Amino acid sequence: MLRRTRPRIRTAGHTRRMTTLSRPSRGKVIAGVCAAIADRFRWSRFVVRLLFVVSIILPGPQFLLYIVLWILIPKRK
Repeated sequence: MLRRTRPRIRTAGHTRRMTTLSRPSRGKVIAGVCAAIADRFRWSRFVVRLLFVVSIILPGPQFLLYIVLWILIPKRK
């Protein structure tokens, strides 16, 4: 029987298993929301941050959503 393992992601020279969405304690700029999203979906942190900054130009509740995610996404241990 094949055993499923969680994919591993590599950040700052460390390899760790991808789990739930959690904010990193290192490598964050403001609250770690963009870094958490990037790590969870294995995207570049720079690209996620850039997309967020560009989305601020568009009308909508992006900043409010960032604050809500900051509160809801737990900090990584």
